Amino acid sequence: MMGLVCAHLMVTLLLTASGWLCVVGMRVSTAGDVQAVNGTDVRLRCTFHTSAPVRLSSLAVSWSFRPFSPGPEETVLYYHEKPVPNHEGRFKGKAEWAGDAGGRDVSIVLRKVSFQFNGTFSCQVWNPPDVHGNIGQVRLRVVSTASFSEIVILSVAIGGSILLILLMFIIITSVRHCHTNKNPEQNCTRQPQKELMMW
Repeated sequence: MMGLVCAHLMVTLLLTASGWLCVVGMRVSTAGDVQAVNGTDVRLRCTFHTSAPVRLSSLAVSWSFRPFSPGPEETVLYYHEKPVPNHEGRFKGKAEWAGDAGGRDVSIVLRKVSFQFNGTFSCQVWNPPDVHGNIGQVRLRVVSTASFSEIVILSVAIGGSILLILLMFIIITSVRHCHTNKNPEQNCTRQPQKELMMW
């Protein structure tokens, strides 16, 4: 895995040094700080901007991880024409490609995150001749439960949906009641007055 990344970097550096490539620059953007509940899936967003045309045959993406506590850097996923996930270590079977390279999206999804995923994920993109630029970083914090603000937002969203459904039900019921009136010339709003007069 690391051999592929190193080989790609070596070729890029040699071509740049020999003057074959005109370096323009690469700008990578990420979500920054992300929080996920233990055992859930989380999407690590990473997009890039390049002034050169995107050539899928030469585009390369590398995702790596460094824990908050002292520890070595690990490869999470490498992409060149197709995703090559890491088949060993903590990310084995956990990282999946979720991007669209042609659309400048190189995001990944981590499945069933655990507390050992707490750390900084780095997203690096090469699109020759744009081979130099910033490295995007996502700081992931895995927590045992959702934060209070997330619970409030979720509760408001669910409550709003329920109220909307109830409102639609009341409107539909009222319209149907008006249409089933035996005397179509009579206005539904005047029906209670008629009933009062019959008494």
